[in-house]
This record gives sequence, structure tokens and C-alpha cells, in this order.
Amino acid sequence: MSLDVAVPFDDDANMTVQPYHLYIERADPAKNMARYYAIEIGQTLFGEPCLTRRWGRIGRRGQEKHHVFEREEEAVRLFLDLVKQKRARGYRPKTTIRYLRG
Repeated sequence: MSLDVAVPFDDDANMTVQPYHLYIERADPAKNMARYYAIEIGQTLFGEPCLTRRWGRIGRRGQEKHHVFEREEEAVRLFLDLVKQKRARGYRPKTTIRYLRG
């Protein structure tokens, strides 16, 4: 096949239809605690569903872990379980504070 020939590309039927990503924080100034937790479902280079978790202290790089699955449903199940665990520990979506000038 020539590299000059246009090849039509279709979206893979196995691609994630609904985007799953979440960023939550937990802060307690009295304990000097400021943590974040980010989670998302994407795909590996080979098209496998992959859940990626990132966590650490706000403003720092933190840690990262990848979980590769055979089916997207397995990744979604872990995603929902982790979100439930983090909410039980006090993590909440980041709140934006806006100051208005009068």
C-alpha cells in the first residue's frame, strides 16, 4: 500500500462511548492535609480498556497506577467502586472560589 493513498479510518466499535473521568480533593487545614485523586478510563495502544488512577498531595506530582481489562464493563465497575470509597473518606469535587469586584 502506498503512503500517498488516503485510507478511511472508522472509530473502533470497542472504544469507550461515555467518557469516565473524575478529579476530587480532600483538604483539612487543621491536619495540614491537601490531597487529590484523579481517575479516568481510556484505552491502551492496543485498544484494551485501561483505568488510570493518579493521587497525591495537591501541587505535587504524586503517584500513578494503570489497570488493564479485557472488557470496559470491568473498568467501569472498578471506577465506581473507587469513587464510592473515596467519597466515604471525604473526597469531594474541587470547588472554585470566585471573587467578584463591585
